[in-house]
Amino acid sequence: MRQRVMHHGARRRRERHRRAVWTGGELLVTVGVVLLLLVVHQVWWTNREAKEGAQHGVEALEREWGRGGGADSGTAAGSGSPSSPTASTASPGSRAERDLRAASDPAALTPGRSQAYAILTVPRLHLRVPVAEGVGKRSVLNKGYVGHYPGTGQPGRAGNFALAGHRNTHGEPFRYINRLAPGDTVRVETRSAVYTYAVDRTLRQTSARDSGVIRPVPRSTVHPTYGYTTPGYYLTLTTCTPEYTSRYRLVVWGKLVSMRPR
Repeated sequence: MRQRVMHHGARRRRERHRRAVWTGGELLVTVGVVLLLLVVHQVWWTNREAKEGAQHGVEALEREWGRGGGADSGTAAGSGSPSSPTASTASPGSRAERDLRAASDPAALTPGRSQAYAILTVPRLHLRVPVAEGVGKRSVLNKGYVGHYPGTGQPGRAGNFALAGHRNTHGEPFRYINRLAPGDTVRVETRSAVYTYAVDRTLRQTSARDSGVIRPVPRSTVHPTYGYTTPGYYLTLTTCTPEYTSRYRLVVWGKLVSMRPR
């Protein structure tokens, strides 16, 4: 009976093959773990950091303005529909409104780049975050703040007060703005006044280059039937859509319904 002869060269080749397969498997596992950690960092840790930073930003502004959270903390549940004007509320265009703007602190309405200068409160979303000048990712949006588009209007002023915020990761302040319905309120607090806007319209999806949505009279250049045709006191909220992508933009518009001094 003839015995099979195993050459040393063939044995070494098989051994090298087994080692290569084992090493490749270890590398794949390592890469998978690293990718998982990156996802956890991006989705969970950046949210935690940014939300804490945004909360500290709100508290810093409140200390600077010499007040606590008070009745305007904006964390109550519900739709936040506009209430009837009170004696301390001025309607847009009224003499009281003009007097209020004349008394406003100019520094609060002409902020420096990346400076937090207002607080945005959306009762329906339990949202309360700082508003900073500019829409840079590192300097503003990745900190969990909402960014003001440079060149657009300021709170309470005629024109369009246009804001941007992350929908996913880094605090994701605008994750659920698609849930806002007509009549929901959005408040903007500055050092000298509180401005209340009522949600009016929503553009569910448009191009990321649709600059018309943040013009003084906001109107989509991609979907011309969405937007406005006359000057007014507008608020625009923009974020990315669909979730976890930046391909399109979701837009929510509101109109100023009241303002009062702090």
